[in-house]
Amino acid sequence: MRGAGRSAPRRRSREAALQVLYALDLAARGSGVPPTPAAAEEALENAAAHLELPPSAREFARELVHGVVAHRDKLDALVARHATHWRLDRMAAVDRNVLRLAAYETLYTSTPAAVVIDEAVRLAHRFASDESPGFVNGVLDALARAVRGDAG
Repeated sequence: MRGAGRSAPRRRSREAALQVLYALDLAARGSGVPPTPAAAEEALENAAAHLELPPSAREFARELVHGVVAHRDKLDALVARHATHWRLDRMAAVDRNVLRLAAYETLYTSTPAAVVIDEAVRLAHRFASDESPGFVNGVLDALARAVRGDAG
């Protein structure tokens, strides 16, 4: 069980990050204005307090949220390239944000691709439709192979 103690806070961080990204995405779609770092920070602070995230989980969630906001256009292009027959704007908002989050983690962190995919599929199981886990898995497998040369 080496490293098991680290996975629970990181999982909570990803859940909080997804909730923040989802809220920011809905606000952006309503206003037509992409999320700003200030809006991301405010939403993150509210979510972290509400979810009672410990400091380490809060910091990882902050890294994820700000990373996705900063690289959103690049992440969207990457996801769109690997989501065959799906336009980003036609995806369910939860799916779109799970994919953005996982794409960020794949591109900009040292987390193994298999862990990123597994955690994204868990998020899809928890927060999205019944079809979402398979969709998320397929898109991220293709994305990881293209970006890192493998999915594991």
